[in-house]
Amino acid sequence: MIYKRSSALFAEAEKVIPGGVNSPVRAFKGVGGTPIFIKEAKGAYLYDEDGNRLVDYINSWGPMILGHAHKPVVDAVIEKAKKGTSFGTPTEIETKIAELAVSMVPNIDKIRFVNSGTEACMSAVRLARGFTGKDKIIKFAGCYHGHSDSFLIQAGSGASTFGTPNSPGVTQGTAKDTLLARYNDIENVKEIIEANKNEIACIIIEPVAGNMGCVPPKEGFLEGLRALCDTHNILLIFDEVMTGFRLAKGGAQELFGVKADLVCFGKVIGGGLPVGAFAARNEIMNYLAPLGPVYQAGTLSGNPLAMAAGLAMLTELNSDAQIFNRLAEKTEYLHQGIAKVLNENKVVHTINRTGSMISVHFDDREVVDFDTAANGNNDTFKTFFHGMLNQGVYIAPSAFETWFITDALTYEDLDFTINAVNEVAKTL
Repeated sequence: MIYKRSSALFAEAEKVIPGGVNSPVRAFKGVGGTPIFIKEAKGAYLYDEDGNRLVDYINSWGPMILGHAHKPVVDAVIEKAKKGTSFGTPTEIETKIAELAVSMVPNIDKIRFVNSGTEACMSAVRLARGFTGKDKIIKFAGCYHGHSDSFLIQAGSGASTFGTPNSPGVTQGTAKDTLLARYNDIENVKEIIEANKNEIACIIIEPVAGNMGCVPPKEGFLEGLRALCDTHNILLIFDEVMTGFRLAKGGAQELFGVKADLVCFGKVIGGGLPVGAFAARNEIMNYLAPLGPVYQAGTLSGNPLAMAAGLAMLTELNSDAQIFNRLAEKTEYLHQGIAKVLNENKVVHTINRTGSMISVHFDDREVVDFDTAANGNNDTFKTFFHGMLNQGVYIAPSAFETWFITDALTYEDLDFTINAVNEVAKTL
């Protein structure tokens, strides 16, 4: 494929934007080459500035669960924009989407909207600390909860792609309050809790990790965390920025039958616009300003355009009884097809999948945590990425990211993708 226009645009961007991008993974540093610039998108496809059509498996990193430029979402944003784009005051639509979200997700009574997943996770941790009166948190190596200081300790995803999981600018004082555990290792979590008795406010986790590829929880792992939190008066935070409203109506809590104390949302809840949220039962949420002493605020929180997009998205997901089954079936079909052609071409690999999240790892060992995800052959992934791009398929430009399936993908698109994998596999 030809990327002359994208290359020229990237050269222009580098002069005025650090690295030429506004989020590091977009720069292709993990795979080499020059990033492509997208002009527009519709359904399951991206169209770049050079006129190439690409089958999209990033889907804006998850929110386009019904496809790009989905008409009910676009129409809702257009109609709302005609009445004004931001007021900085309460609006009725904030209550409507809050009522809908609370009705869809188990174990929450109130929800506070913010502007990003980072902001949601940062605010949830602050609330957990304020509510419990304790300072330390446990996070898991390879889980990414945004770029707040507390979370940039082996953060997976973009941080791992660049080989700088501990970012300069994060103080030692902040780092000492973040305790690092191994994903899917309940004994390791027990050891950390024992060594820091009565000091841990919360455990924050991606219930299905999406930033070291797709890494599902082992059987009993989430249940084990819930039991430890109950025993030691620790709040359990599910970062469902990726999994919320994607794996099920009620997200991972519904899928796995495990209750979290606080839940963070993003991606799907905004219908593609910048939205995040955090939610919990009344006892915890009432500790938040203006009811309680824990402060959190945002001028653009509850922005009417974002609320309109999110309400349209959640309304459709809530009314479509088969949406999550369709997504899971398409993802399984893709999984089986990719595995078949990789096996036929004798390419060493492991595929992880949960619901509509999937990742291909170029290693034959089980991928269960950050260390095992890092075992994959990154040189093979680079070749695979660029091969797929040349075949007209856009996957994440990092070996440490999940793929996201959208309902707009047809089985013809999935077959096209499987055939592309087959062609690329011949070169690996």
